[in-house]
Amino acid sequence: MSDKTPNLLKRAADILTLNDRGNYTQPAHNLYPHQWLWDSCFIAIGLRHIDEERAKTELVSLLRGQWHNGMLPNIIFRDDPIYRTDRNLWRSWLNPFAPNDVTTTGITQPPMLAEAVVRVGEKLSWSERRLWYSMMYPALVRYHSWLYTERDPHREGLVLQIHPWETGLDNTPPWISELHEHLMPLWIRLIEKWHLSSVVNFFRRDTRSVPMDQRFSAIESLAMFNIQLRLRRKAFDINKILDHSLFAIEDLNFNCIFIRANKHLRDIAKSLQVDLPAELEKSMKKTERALDELWDPSTAQYYSRDFITHRLLKTPSVATLLPLYAGTISKERAAHLVELIESRHHFGPPFPVPSVPVDSPWFRPKLYWQGPTWVNINWLIIDGLGRYGFHEQAEKLKQSTLTMVKESDFYEYFDPYTGEPAGANHFSWTAALAIDLLKMDKVPSKTPKESS
Repeated sequence: MSDKTPNLLKRAADILTLNDRGNYTQPAHNLYPHQWLWDSCFIAIGLRHIDEERAKTELVSLLRGQWHNGMLPNIIFRDDPIYRTDRNLWRSWLNPFAPNDVTTTGITQPPMLAEAVVRVGEKLSWSERRLWYSMMYPALVRYHSWLYTERDPHREGLVLQIHPWETGLDNTPPWISELHEHLMPLWIRLIEKWHLSSVVNFFRRDTRSVPMDQRFSAIESLAMFNIQLRLRRKAFDINKILDHSLFAIEDLNFNCIFIRANKHLRDIAKSLQVDLPAELEKSMKKTERALDELWDPSTAQYYSRDFITHRLLKTPSVATLLPLYAGTISKERAAHLVELIESRHHFGPPFPVPSVPVDSPWFRPKLYWQGPTWVNINWLIIDGLGRYGFHEQAEKLKQSTLTMVKESDFYEYFDPYTGEPAGANHFSWTAALAIDLLKMDKVPSKTPKESS
């Protein structure tokens, strides 16, 4: 442990305390005041090293937002009067399945909850772990079942997403490219044509906290808002949404995380000595096989896919590396993805892993999910590398990630060439996952086959 490590641990813990809202941790003060689904999962993974009970509370608090049909929303809104506009923009109460006592969005986010539940469980005694699993298991089964029931209507194995925010990678190029091509309404195109973006930017809250050139454009922001309005008009009813949808994508990042979450859910069920519902188990196996359909042999990469046409969206992003985290691809393909990580022309600048490859025309080193390095994605890739036996590469990525945070503080994301910080400061999951990486004696060592 270096001389800087104790200080870094303390500073990270202080960030989590600063953002603590009692039963959940906000991602960052001012910019992100509510509770986000996968943020809380990553936060709990770090919190478990400081306070196991508080880590459990972080995850249990997510369940208050679970819809009656099983969906876990990506945001649970604070009920302060100042955030009335946020709540009214979504109007989750339009859907009969929405919870009665809290207001949420009508969309979900990458299903990291099972991972977080298992990670917290690792810190508990066997008897405590069984109680913990017993508490969380029903909600997890309902959530995973909902994903298959509503988001895999053709029973093909891959689940679809209906808004870029559901991917967690918000303005990731594959989605933004499709958005510009298929779902840019006339009124937004006119704003773009008449150069009225500055008027739109005047009303944006995110750019009051973060420089404009580090966030997605006003036009893209309006387009995402337009999708949100479409979903709201249909009361977040998936049947109505898919009836006339031009924008439903089987997102690679989401499905890779889902495959790993399914593995964790199986392990939880095994620990509790219960059987998963037969239909759910059948769907899980189908998803593992279906991931292979997202591989493109001509470019030797994985991509997201259009739900309607099954066309691969061949715009590269960091999602192409997430099958490492899923843990179900062959060792040969995993080795090829490692080559991409190590290549300075793709994902191998001095502070990897950039959110798009550096040779992409989309690459901007400080523009949200179109270039910067994110600690949570690095954490997922480190975990996958270790389980595939690429220990040297995993350790190298772990150390470069910690160096980046030590030198630039706990920011939202970082320039992959210089390590300079960008986005919001005092960012909770950066702090939490830095704690987890510091506490990690060695990277995960089980291969996907051995851990199955």
